[in-house]
Amino acid sequence: MVKFIFSIFSERLKIFFSVLLISGIQQAHGQSSGYNYYYRIYFRDKGDISSDDYLPSHLLSQRAIERREKAGIEVPDVRDIPVSRDYITAVSANGLLLHCTSRWMNTALFKSNLPVSIELLLTMPFIADAKVVKTPFRKTIRDDKLDFDIEYTNEIPYDRPVTMLNGYSLHNQGYNGKNILVAVLDGGFDNAEEISSLEHLRNRKGIKVTYDFVVNNTLVYNSSTHGTAVLSVLAGYLPGIIEGTAQGADYLLLKTEDVASEFPCEEDFWAAGAEFADSAGADIITSSLGYSTFDDPSLNYKYSDLDGNSAFVTMAADIAASKGILVFNSAGNERNKSWRSIICPADGDSVLAVGAVDGNNLISDFSSSGPSFDRRIKPDNTAMGVSVPVQTSVTTTGRSNGTSFSCPVLSGMAACLMQAVPEAINSDVITVLKESSHKVNSPDSLYGYGIPDMGVALLKLQDLFIRVPDEASVAGPNPTTGEFEIIFREPYESVIIEIFTSSGKLIWKKESDKFAGRAIRVSVLQTREQGLYLVRITTPAATMIHKIIKIRN
Repeated sequence: MVKFIFSIFSERLKIFFSVLLISGIQQAHGQSSGYNYYYRIYFRDKGDISSDDYLPSHLLSQRAIERREKAGIEVPDVRDIPVSRDYITAVSANGLLLHCTSRWMNTALFKSNLPVSIELLLTMPFIADAKVVKTPFRKTIRDDKLDFDIEYTNEIPYDRPVTMLNGYSLHNQGYNGKNILVAVLDGGFDNAEEISSLEHLRNRKGIKVTYDFVVNNTLVYNSSTHGTAVLSVLAGYLPGIIEGTAQGADYLLLKTEDVASEFPCEEDFWAAGAEFADSAGADIITSSLGYSTFDDPSLNYKYSDLDGNSAFVTMAADIAASKGILVFNSAGNERNKSWRSIICPADGDSVLAVGAVDGNNLISDFSSSGPSFDRRIKPDNTAMGVSVPVQTSVTTTGRSNGTSFSCPVLSGMAACLMQAVPEAINSDVITVLKESSHKVNSPDSLYGYGIPDMGVALLKLQDLFIRVPDEASVAGPNPTTGEFEIIFREPYESVIIEIFTSSGKLIWKKESDKFAGRAIRVSVLQTREQGLYLVRITTPAATMIHKIIKIRN
């Protein structure tokens, strides 16, 4: 068993957590492509160990425990228990090398240069099933799914991905994803340690952990710039060029895709990455990956597998959601190809699948269509995925197309929603995103519920947790140590907030002409001396004044 100990820092939080990725992970001896065969072993049980044998802190970070407790989720449950080490040892005796495990799925991924008899493995009483998930087939002659073109055009405003979603209604109120931890599962983050749009992220140490589950090391700045482009859509900032949707969030960069080939073992890497994200306390998983056909055609999925319960990666994604994580996945870029439909794990019933529209809100010709095989609405939502500003080169920026980019556009905005309403859980956010979308009354197999309005989503989310006051506005807590919240009986389109000392001196003013929601947090008094302050609020309907007492921190 390998025990990984990481330190995660934020302005208000220092977490030391031990994550049992394995019974989990052993150091790999070279690239995954150096092994001809991968086998996924399904175990019947967890051996002689039960959840009673573990404290929550043995398996999860404090942040992960708090996320689950907020959602009323059992901590821990049987799925959190590591795979039996005795079982792993017995299978390894057959000449197989362990690569990783999934405690959620109770599986282990083994690899070998020579074929191993499935029939022999199935004679072991603790093995329920065994599948070949990689064979020596050569890479098929087709474009790699992580390939994307960079265009150099400015026909569409650089911040159209944000304005399409009315995202500035959140950004202008200071909601930028701060204190939200986002796990990015992708195929590589080459140049992410250097590009200019992420300089602010690196300077504040917002990249908390990196890990490559394909080769089992911490190096992710290689292999592909696909994850780099995705991260620039989420966190990037270059004035007038790139406007990331969650510039204040913290990130886990997890490489789960083997760009050298396409085989189902990558679903095991994805599951390992999702389990790590869970243990680390991630609030959101955003994945611009998906699975349908493979280099060995005998391993391909069929449309009938898109039922939310068949694909290995889909089951793992739904379990991640059951742990309180908000899971986003690209719908896929298949509608103008032979597959046409969504890809796994976008078919998950708890996974928010994101399709792509152009700058005019029209569905793209490539955005994969639904529904799922069992006739559920898919994709769930759409966002801009045509001519999205990205950066992958140290010296240049450009535009690119794909649901790979509409997915982080929306997942980043969701991080802002979660910051704004920290009491909300993942299912609450999914509900308000659908209910605030332009096709909520007539969802279909192209747009899903459509393009959400973040201002409307914020109001709906706040109304789930805020008691609407009888007065025009209330402010509290009062007294306060520095941060207080103003709650309005009616939502307003614009708000001016001014704070004065007791002698009448103006010390702070904020004007918001795109105010959204019903509440706003004010933290400016945290750095002021104790005493009496006057808060004047001006709206199109009225002027309101509150007396706030600041006490010692």
